[in-house]
Parts: sequence; C-alpha cells; structure tokens
Amino acid sequence: MVSRLRKPLLALGIAIYLSCLIVSPAVAGMVGGITSQGASSGVRQDEISRIQTALETQIVAEKLKAYGLTPGEIEQKLQGLSDEQIHMLARASDQVLAGGDALGVVIAILVIVLLVVLILKLSDKTVVVK
Repeated sequence: MVSRLRKPLLALGIAIYLSCLIVSPAVAGMVGGITSQGASSGVRQDEISRIQTALETQIVAEKLKAYGLTPGEIEQKLQGLSDEQIHMLARASDQVLAGGDALGVVIAILVIVLLVVLILKLSDKTVVVK
C-alpha cells in the first residue's frame, strides 16, 4: 500500500514545494516616463501650469503676499527653475490640489510651506521669526 501512494505523495510534495516555497514576493511601483528632447518643453509647460494652479489657491497666495512676493516675481522665478525642480514642484502641487481628509490637509499645508520656502530661497528673501 505504501508503494502505491509513493508517487502521488511525491507529486503532491513537489507541487507544494514549488507553489509555496519558491514563490518570491512581487514588487510593484510607478515608473516615471522618459520624454524625448522635443517633448520636454511641452511637459515643462504642463508642469508649470499645474504649479501655477496650486499657487493661485487662496492660502498660498496669501502666504506669498505676506512675504512680499508679487505674481511677476513668482512667474520669473518659475521660469528660472531647472526641469528637475519644476517636476518636484509639480508633484508637490498635485498633492496640494488633491486635498481630502485631515491627513491630506496636514500634507497640503506642509507642501504649501515647502513651496513658499523654495520660492523665498530662490528670490533671496529671508524670514525672521521674533
């Protein structure tokens, strides 16, 4: 009787081994797109427009106005940023516009502060807290 079950048990053991022990975890993630040189200006303009949409929100506009920045200065600084900086700000501004729950609000405020600090650094302005 044992010899009769030897082959099916061996096959079952191999199947369990192959299905349970050799499986590696799947790792997934978003991969950024690679643009050609000709399309980079269009992508840059799209990202600048997303940043400008975030800068037009009431909270950001009030903060920038409180620091003495005019819309013309902001526009000038945006045009002077590198492609990597524009991409970073566009990703951050997408999170600002997303909004949502309380965690989203905290993240949005942090992103707004990041935008304000970056623009202040680029315009050589300083903030003194007394």
